[in-house]
Amino acid sequence: MTIDFRYAKHEDLAKIVETYNSTIPSRVVTADTEEISVQSRQEWFDSHSQDKRPLWIVSCNEEYAGWMSFNSFYGRPAYQGAIEISIYLEDKFRGKGLGKICLQMAIDVAPELNIHSLLGFIFGHNDTSLKLFYSFGFEKWAHLPGIANLDGTMRDLLILGKKV
Repeated sequence: MTIDFRYAKHEDLAKIVETYNSTIPSRVVTADTEEISVQSRQEWFDSHSQDKRPLWIVSCNEEYAGWMSFNSFYGRPAYQGAIEISIYLEDKFRGKGLGKICLQMAIDVAPELNIHSLLGFIFGHNDTSLKLFYSFGFEKWAHLPGIANLDGTMRDLLILGKKV
């Protein structure tokens, strides 16, 4: 299995949104409850940069497999060294170890970008993602009980963190 990461280009945005939207029905990965549009993600896409807040396209054996991004945490200058990691994979690539490769890459490149703290915002019922992050030494830094209303079910949000 050959895994490649490259910086996302504007023409990738539609595929990024498609991958993201594919996770919404599960009610396990995102707090969005309806599909988002490419247009609605343009500002988010533009907020990424190779030297501070990268957005990568992930390929497996030269086939698009998903994306990973570093997102600013809270938007204040004192928090510039902290980022939220997002990893979204196509369905056919989930559960095959690609998330581990992505998370390891994030840990490896963080110091080069002057990032000292990695954060994962994960629903309390997302056992797969929690297991992944805990296996890399992330710890629970915050627990927001019943903060998300997903179709009438109140869900917890955990913030997992790791110093790098």
